[in-house]
Amino acid sequence: MSAFPNSPRLLKGGLVMVDSDSGTVQRIIVLQYNPDSLTRTLQAQTVRPETRDRSEALRLTGPAIETLKLEAEIDATDQLASPDQNPTTTQFGIHPQLAALETIVHPSSGQLLANNSLAQSGVLEIAPMEAPLSLFVWSKTRIIPVRITDFSITEEAFDQALNPIRAKVSLGMRVLNVNDLGFADKGGSLFMAYLQQKEVLSGLSTGSLGALGLEGI
Repeated sequence: MSAFPNSPRLLKGGLVMVDSDSGTVQRIIVLQYNPDSLTRTLQAQTVRPETRDRSEALRLTGPAIETLKLEAEIDATDQLASPDQNPTTTQFGIHPQLAALETIVHPSSGQLLANNSLAQSGVLEIAPMEAPLSLFVWSKTRIIPVRITDFSITEEAFDQALNPIRAKVSLGMRVLNVNDLGFADKGGSLFMAYLQQKEVLSGLSTGSLGALGLEGI
């Protein structure tokens, strides 16, 4: 059944992996269904209270630490109803979608093999492996550099070959800000755009002392 011609296009949330140096897009992961909720927690970065310096009471040391939490569903039921049109799903279920998410928190096999070769050749200090920059995309106004902090998958249904065909994915993310990435970094500039958009939106929210039952302060 075709959609109504005047119905609005439903945007999807997802993750985009980009090269941290060039900004080149390496991979795009679109969530099959948008989560019903997105939990955001912000922790203000203030001067430590043990300083007991009144001149420091209102000072902020940097951007708030923001964390994100969501649960997404992945379901192959519709694709399995048309096996000829979805041969990959018929063969592997939702393994490819899950693998795309899982590889975010793993170094690549090539990186592991390269570091092992360095270790075997006697290199004493091997730099930690660098992952692509992860961007959480939740509309055009929220393109946020993040680090995946926790990730769990609950596989709920399987086909005859034990491929998962339905699962729930829980993602926890920490927003990376300019203190983490620097102002010159691609992720740092995206964070600043995200923060500036908040400031623009906050200007659209107005209130009055009268609404609080006050005539002045």
